[in-house]
Amino acid sequence: MERLFTPWRYEYVTRQQDGEGCVLCRAAGADDDESAFVLHRGESLFVVLNIYPYTTGHLMIVPYDHVARLEALSADALAEMGVLSQKVERALTEVYRPHGINLGMNLGRCSGAGIAEHLHLHLVPRWCGDTGFLTITGGTRVMPEELASTWRKLHGRI
Repeated sequence: MERLFTPWRYEYVTRQQDGEGCVLCRAAGADDDESAFVLHRGESLFVVLNIYPYTTGHLMIVPYDHVARLEALSADALAEMGVLSQKVERALTEVYRPHGINLGMNLGRCSGAGIAEHLHLHLVPRWCGDTGFLTITGGTRVMPEELASTWRKLHGRI
C-alpha cells in the first residue's frame, strides 16, 4: 500500500479556534455575502466557498443551525441539502467543466473535520491529473483563481 503524506493539513486540523466563535456561524450571519464568500442562502442551509480550498471551486453546503451530526438535522434540511448539491453540481460543471466532483462530510475531529462542531458538506471539483508535483513535493497547492473571482463566477448560479 502506498501512502501520500500531507503534513500541511496537520496545522489546519489541530489549530485552536480564534476565540470569535464558529467561522461557519459567522459566515451564516454575515451582512455582506461577497466578503464572506456566501454564494447562496436557502431556508435551512447556505452555500459558501471554502477559504482553504483543495481546488478552485471547492465549496461547502452548511446548515444555519450549529449542529455536529446529521441526526440533528430535520428531514427538510436534509432534503434541501440534496437539492442544493444538485444545483451546486450544475453550477460547478457549467463554470469550471471539472472531470468529476468529490462530495463528502467529515463527522468528528478524528475523521478529519477541521470544524467538527458545525456539520458541512464539501463539494470539490476535480480534474484528471490535478495533483501536481508542487502539492506532493512542496506542500503547496497551485490555485489558478482568487476566491473573489470564484465567488463572482458562481454567485447567482445556485
